Amino acid sequence: MRQVGLIAGAAALALVATGAITYAVAGDEGSSDAVPAAESADAGFARDMAVHHQQAVEMSYVVRDRTDDEEVRRLAYDIAQTQANQRGMLLGWLDLWELPKVSADPPMTWMGMGDTASGKDGALMPGMATNTEMERLGSLSGERAEVFYLQLMTDHHKGGVHMAQACVRACEVGVEKRLARGMVEGQESEIALMAGMLEERGAAARP
Repeated sequence: MRQVGLIAGAAALALVATGAITYAVAGDEGSSDAVPAAESADAGFARDMAVHHQQAVEMSYVVRDRTDDEEVRRLAYDIAQTQANQRGMLLGWLDLWELPKVSADPPMTWMGMGDTASGKDGALMPGMATNTEMERLGSLSGERAEVFYLQLMTDHHKGGVHMAQACVRACEVGVEKRLARGMVEGQESEIALMAGMLEERGAAARP
């Protein structure tokens, strides 16, 4: 439980730091020539990660209604709040850049992986839960819901880390690269935390 609190505290500090510079991003140093193009990695990451985060928020609120376990409920709340705030930043940047929030290209095209984003059964990007898995999560309760949520969120975080790492390499807007780097660090910490929580429940992440 203390681990969850420590991670939540770190996430809150990261959000405060990031929020303080959110509205400077249109031109990173105040210059309009830093505004990215619609097909850039910066815009692609903002669009795709906003969608990716939205599902994590949904999953987290579902499990909070399916269990009384305080540790899982606290983790789910922290993930929902962190990712909802980050999603707001990403969509806000697209507004500031006057770029569309949707693209005709498949997800992850900006990182050269458009052919892997099939959208089969609602899973638009690697790591995302399918519609069937979301329905199953909503049908479970107690420890079974906890385990399935932790497994789904571990997969989700792994997919998110992969995308964020690609932004760290390819994005050009400084504050967005820093946000992506923070996502990598935060979600890798939560993956480790969730591995321990699964082990306590006699389970493990999915292969």
